[in-house]
Amino acid sequence: MALDPDLIAQLRRMVDERTAEVYSDALLTAIIEAHAVPDARGEAPGVWECSTVPPTWEVNPLWVATYDLHAAAAVVWEEKAATLAGEYDLTSEGIVYRNSQRYEHALEMARHHRARRVVGVVRVNVGTCERDNVRT
Repeated sequence: MALDPDLIAQLRRMVDERTAEVYSDALLTAIIEAHAVPDARGEAPGVWECSTVPPTWEVNPLWVATYDLHAAAAVVWEEKAATLAGEYDLTSEGIVYRNSQRYEHALEMARHHRARRVVGVVRVNVGTCERDNVRT
């Protein structure tokens, strides 16, 4: 199933990437899909298939595609900050260039989006497959 183009456009606005020069639609799609979350009914994006050895993670057919765009945006802003980490301030002929502000702004935006990400509970089923295959 293809990702809704509106989600990609929304993420582009959230991270101020107007063109696909640095972040292609394919790259943004991968970032968005890496932040899949349970849907409104509580269905997880995937389920463990225990009939295979080793168990495999499979897409949950009951899951309605739901993504945490704020978490995805935070990842992009952190990447942007990393590329700006080498920027420094300089003064030339009485003019001050504060290039470090771009780095600080990217980190602030990452914090902004991290504070708004989806909060949830992760249920850990340790040994689910082993327990399902126990003979009594």
